[in-house]
Amino acid sequence: MNTKKVAYLAMLTSLGLALHIVESFIPNPFMGIAPGAKLGLANIIGLITLVMFGLKYALTVNILRSILGGLASGMITSMFYSLAGAIVSTIIMWVIYKLLSKYFSLIGVSVFGALGHNIAQLTVASIMISNTRMFIYLPVMMLTSIFTGIFIGLTANLALNKAKISFKDFSGI
Repeated sequence: MNTKKVAYLAMLTSLGLALHIVESFIPNPFMGIAPGAKLGLANIIGLITLVMFGLKYALTVNILRSILGGLASGMITSMFYSLAGAIVSTIIMWVIYKLLSKYFSLIGVSVFGALGHNIAQLTVASIMISNTRMFIYLPVMMLTSIFTGIFIGLTANLALNKAKISFKDFSGI
């Protein structure tokens, strides 16, 4: 891997971490409907990384961001939720982006990622508390996933278009 690619990936990881930390200070916009739900601002960076560099690097950026975010906030337990959500959503987004991009825009890719993220987090929660009743909360989380996925997809799309960046621009890096 060349120096330019390392610099881009370090920058993307730092941006993802910064958004992760900033979001921890933002009150939950879905509090009355979905306690614990968040916008997932750091997922903007994950989606951008996926488009620019592919699965391996998107996973690397998202895993590093989740671990560093958990350590920086002191919320080690939440790190498990973040890691599970980041890994599952990144893989789902990659599959949709690679195999179904003629049917789904980045917004659709992001919605699928948000759905996967919430399923992964509920799975971790049900394992941690040994109670599968957590999945009663799934329909509410699915509904919030649609809204957050649209927001994240729109934002990532706007950022990529504004910067006029595509995966092809980085294929030689």
